[in-house]
Amino acid sequence: MTTTDPTSDASAVGSTSPTGSEIEGHAGTLAVAAARAHGVETMFTLSGAHVFPMYDGAVKADPPMRLVDVRHEQTAAFAAEATGKLTRRPGLAVLTAGPGVTNGISAIAQATFAGSPMVVVGGRAPANRWGSGSLQELDHPPIVAPVAKDARTLHLASDVLGGMDAAFATAGASHRGPVFVDVPMDEFFNSASGPLPTGARPAPEQPDPDALRTIGRLLAEASRPVLVLGTDVWADGAEEAALRLVEEAGLPAITNGMGRGVVPGGHPLLVTKARSAAFGGADLVVVVGTPLDFRLGYGVFGGKDGATPARVVHVADSAAQVSGHAELAASAYGDLTLALDGVLAALQAQPRKPDHAAWVSDLQAKVGAAAERDAQLLAAEADPVHPARIYGELVPRLADDAVVIGDGGDFVSFAGKYVEPKRPGGWLDPGPYGCLGAGLGAAIAARIARPSAQVVLLLGDGAAGFSLMDVDTLVRHDLPVVMVMGNNSAWGLEKGPMQMLYGYDVAADLAPRTAYHEVVKALGGAGEVVTDPRQIGPALDRAFAAGVPYLVNIITDVDAAYPRATFGI
Repeated sequence: MTTTDPTSDASAVGSTSPTGSEIEGHAGTLAVAAARAHGVETMFTLSGAHVFPMYDGAVKADPPMRLVDVRHEQTAAFAAEATGKLTRRPGLAVLTAGPGVTNGISAIAQATFAGSPMVVVGGRAPANRWGSGSLQELDHPPIVAPVAKDARTLHLASDVLGGMDAAFATAGASHRGPVFVDVPMDEFFNSASGPLPTGARPAPEQPDPDALRTIGRLLAEASRPVLVLGTDVWADGAEEAALRLVEEAGLPAITNGMGRGVVPGGHPLLVTKARSAAFGGADLVVVVGTPLDFRLGYGVFGGKDGATPARVVHVADSAAQVSGHAELAASAYGDLTLALDGVLAALQAQPRKPDHAAWVSDLQAKVGAAAERDAQLLAAEADPVHPARIYGELVPRLADDAVVIGDGGDFVSFAGKYVEPKRPGGWLDPGPYGCLGAGLGAAIAARIARPSAQVVLLLGDGAAGFSLMDVDTLVRHDLPVVMVMGNNSAWGLEKGPMQMLYGYDVAADLAPRTAYHEVVKALGGAGEVVTDPRQIGPALDRAFAAGVPYLVNIITDVDAAYPRATFGI
């Protein structure tokens, strides 16, 4: 079959050989088959003629692939990125040429910073018209390449099956990230054949045993160790090995990103609430699966109250992720389950068994004291509402399997302090890239990936302006989500620091008490405004019971800013 007629049934339907090892069809059929071989069940997109063959391939696949069409391409790409995080398999976004692709670039960049596996397929102006000025003619890969793991054009229909297979394999291999491919429109409608991809994953990379023994020795020598567990612990499927190391070695632990929940909220060795004391007083900090960036003081720990600077160990899923700027006492890279179990075995083989009891007890006392201080704010009766009171009402209502998504600045910072997940894989935040507008896409993805779980989207009123229109997508695709907004009528993360620096602020205020819940209602959802802290709980109960996208728009105190020690610089 070699037709370019997009209406031809022959070009639209893929076929397999009797053995199932060969597939034939137009390039959209082949791309869908490759995606499905890698576990993809949902395609996120916004309609565009350049990628019609992808839709045809999805509709006529057996079984059909789910199509979720959104109102802005950024939402499709953020949904694919969140799918990669939640399922630990690459998500798929399909974006039309030109502005469709460029609208998705922020999500691609976020996926790079967060290590999220995803594949973005772009449309492309037809090859037989290239250079003539056809609609949306743009050479995408040079633009996308700086923020992606790989970016390339699949020039011929015969390139698509192998090229898509390679794209998914690359996206899902450590260190995970986004891969972009585009296909010329005329070639997308052309046909080809080839072997059906298997979706095979590479063998785990073995960490250096000598490096693991060194880390075990350092832990045996330490009297005040701290273990930090980050996103890649979850992404690499190492959450059980991480908890084994914590519990069998008695290590106090702090979690960040999607590492949250690896040590369940309330666990006696989870000392996130004593983070400052732990990092300031530690003599050894072992950081696993997260970069030594601004969130971790760029890898400088210890030295508080006369303590000596801490030795630092970095364990990553791949060589390129090991810090190049921090002074390290040791490092290791490879499969994180093998690394963490190897460190535990090396520690247990040491003749000297570490005794961290006094250190752990001190940190636990500080955790208890912090919890007592928190309780006052979590129950605050202030008018306007203190943001902490929202979490005082929300946290007791969260199920153990809830997926909590943060899309905002100051309001979501409070969530990081008060929400401690009970299970891993249920927390999504802006991450080190700090991108607003990801929330609606992530909520769409979470409702699909976890159909029986609570899905709660925490929205700042500023962040809501980036993507609230995609409530329409939630409604059209019957995806109920609870949205909780901290509405302080400002860009809170910028207002306070600017006042601190200059004594005034500009470009930091939004319209007061905007009725965002009415926007949600107009789009087919439901919602309400809350100004009385005593009404937050009942409003949340109504939201969880509604069975439709529901926004609880809570008017909060703009002066109740999150107390922060860093501005990320």
